[in-house]
Amino acid sequence: MSHHFDTELAKEDPSLNVCDLYLFQGAPDTTVMAMTVNPDVVLSAPDTLNVEGLYAFRLDLTGDSREDLVFKFRFNEPRHVSGDEHVHVQKFQVRRAIGEAAGGDKGELLIEGDTGKVHSKSGVRAFVGIAPDMFAVDRVAFHDLQNAFYNEHSYDGDLFLRHRQNFFNDRNITAIVLEVPNHLIGKGTVHAWATVSLCGHAPEMQVSRWGLPLITHLFLNDPGNQEVKETYNKSAPSHDIALFSGYIADFTEKMATYAGSVMNPAEYGKQVASRLCPITLPYELGTAGAFGLAGFNGRQLGDDVVDVMLTLASNKPLQGGVAPDRNRIRTEFPYFGEPYSKREQKDVAPWHPRTSQ
Repeated sequence: MSHHFDTELAKEDPSLNVCDLYLFQGAPDTTVMAMTVNPDVVLSAPDTLNVEGLYAFRLDLTGDSREDLVFKFRFNEPRHVSGDEHVHVQKFQVRRAIGEAAGGDKGELLIEGDTGKVHSKSGVRAFVGIAPDMFAVDRVAFHDLQNAFYNEHSYDGDLFLRHRQNFFNDRNITAIVLEVPNHLIGKGTVHAWATVSLCGHAPEMQVSRWGLPLITHLFLNDPGNQEVKETYNKSAPSHDIALFSGYIADFTEKMATYAGSVMNPAEYGKQVASRLCPITLPYELGTAGAFGLAGFNGRQLGDDVVDVMLTLASNKPLQGGVAPDRNRIRTEFPYFGEPYSKREQKDVAPWHPRTSQ
């Protein structure tokens, strides 16, 4: 979960927290979009989705950083499973919207079903349910790196050689997975982001957004300006250059300076900001895709994005020492493998900012 509990609302309702976005080729001539929500579900978050939430994959098809195509999920009231008050099922609907229908919950109904099951119709497949968290980071080293940056004005990449424990190992999230034929999207390169909005009796209000990994937890994580995270989660990519490129350039300039990795840190900071803004995930339809230092082209479930973003920030090769549990990946839809069981989680402590400070 490269973004977790990074707004006050996300702490109160984790189902409104977009943690990660994945975008890759599925079955022949299809594209898979997957977002995760509910950080540390079951242990730290309920297994339900907000009935006033609008969970959307937004695609820019023309390069202007504005959505041209949106795939939307809405969820009905949860019901208990077989009398177990701790396990829930919700009906959901998936809609495809273009043009004026992109806003709100309008759009063509593609598929509907219950959470916890795979559903297929006319080449479209959808799944919503508990899944293993495929994000991996050494939280202790990451935290210490940021402490050194903000408090000591220094860089210590060797921190990641000492601990080497994936904090998110054996933790689950809720995955929202959609596979659609490419003809429902188009051709060429798309730029994607995921959002959650509240869309009940009032007009749609965006409350969470994901465009690239670790934007809020690395580049926009100044302890003296946490409000920028709120701004980011409520904003759209078309405003990113104006709102966030300065913060990203400044952070990267300082990180590269402390690391002693470039001759002109200010210019390097601007280059990284230009690469990251607008903050969307590019993907060439019909390709295998990979999220790497050389370029971003979608994101596979097993891509080690932490190494990429930390290396970009410092301009020094850095290996975090941990990686996603690729044994938990399926080769077929919904691609996320089985969630970690209660037995596997017996020694895993719940983690939530209200209980783990």
